[in-house]
Amino acid sequence: MSFFIEMLLKLFFILSIIPFLLSEKLQKKYDMKINPQIAYTYFTGPKKVALIGEEFIEETSGMAVSRKNPSWIYVHNDSGGEPEVYILDTLGTFLGTIRLEGVENRDWEDLAIGPGPEEGKSYLYIGDIGDNFGKFEGLIIYRIPEPESLEKEMTVSPEIIKLIFPDGPKDTETLLVDPISGDLFILTKREAKNTLYKAAGDLLKDGHTVELEKVMQLPITLSVGGDVSADGSQVLIKNYWVVYYWERTEGETLEQTLSGKATLLPYEPEPQGEAIAFSPEGNTYFTLSEKKLRVNPVLYRYDRAVVDK
Repeated sequence: MSFFIEMLLKLFFILSIIPFLLSEKLQKKYDMKINPQIAYTYFTGPKKVALIGEEFIEETSGMAVSRKNPSWIYVHNDSGGEPEVYILDTLGTFLGTIRLEGVENRDWEDLAIGPGPEEGKSYLYIGDIGDNFGKFEGLIIYRIPEPESLEKEMTVSPEIIKLIFPDGPKDTETLLVDPISGDLFILTKREAKNTLYKAAGDLLKDGHTVELEKVMQLPITLSVGGDVSADGSQVLIKNYWVVYYWERTEGETLEQTLSGKATLLPYEPEPQGEAIAFSPEGNTYFTLSEKKLRVNPVLYRYDRAVVDK
């Protein structure tokens, strides 16, 4: 039965993406905006940066742009991949690998950057948070400091933080870390309205198990990735078809920001686009797909629109 449900979900995805692919082709052909709800005044694009040719980077599910080295992009594969984070530059060139020692890639689904136990340091949060059939007792977050320098092959022993839901297992693919509070957020995927859960930053300690707090439902379904800008002022969440965007007012919690109305940003339809990330300055966001339907993944960038004065 599980196999049958998975096949139905894949069929639904393939059928549902056809209108978006057609609309994107029409838009390019006739130079018109198919979806009037999309705000092209915030960000423009896409710009095709590069075709990612490395065979070991073909199930990209998580992405984050380095806060220490803005020319680095961290990516990882999802379930069945190696327990490794790969480093690209912002032109799509492969630079190196960080291998997480003593752990496995059960179903890594998203990647975030934020504060951690040592003040002033920047940390990678790797979310082993996928659970297609709701069977895992808990989710796992692996936390490692950003590397100080670049080597072709690096190995690190991660902190391991376990998360459990207060109301039973959930499938999730979106991980957010608030750079202001240090709080961590998980967004579910399967429901008609995805549910946001929170773990307070001061509870995120190596070896600890944290029960997530249920925060609210969002009018989004099939969420697959997200990011918070380095200064905490902007938030992105995407599903397979749409990029949602919020601007945060000073003094707001992240929950308060996400309870407001989202703006829809430009997005290039991808075969299975699950990864999205801001540049450290917050004036660019990148997207990257898994390799699906024999289509190689393309790194796209979207730049802040220039407003004429």
